[in-house]
Amino acid sequence: MFTISVETHFWASHRLALPDDSKEPEHHHNWSVTADVGSNSLNSMGLVMDFSRLEKQLCSIVAEFDNTTLDSIDYFKKNNSSAENVAGYIYEKLRNKLPKAVILQSVRVVEEPGCSAMFSRDESAEQK
Repeated sequence: MFTISVETHFWASHRLALPDDSKEPEHHHNWSVTADVGSNSLNSMGLVMDFSRLEKQLCSIVAEFDNTTLDSIDYFKKNNSSAENVAGYIYEKLRNKLPKAVILQSVRVVEEPGCSAMFSRDESAEQK
């Protein structure tokens, strides 16, 4: 399988809900997001897909996060604003924007250097 990756960044704050129903203090991160997509074959240009197109699609999704408090977004009002949930949310939004022959392999979210979460799903199994 051929794989390409794009990365983008956003600044946002969040407050994780703790097991005792309290919340940690609000704090911010300079988040980075990497999306890996792949295909078993290349298109007529010899590409999985155009890097620029993939980057625009990813950036359009994370634009709603930039300079916000994640907890103010409807999804995170119901789901903890953890890096894991951020990765899963971006994954679900991005997978529907890709060309048919392109498979979203994973979305990795980095809160800060050394602290990341990744979401992936076996898309090939779901297509059967």
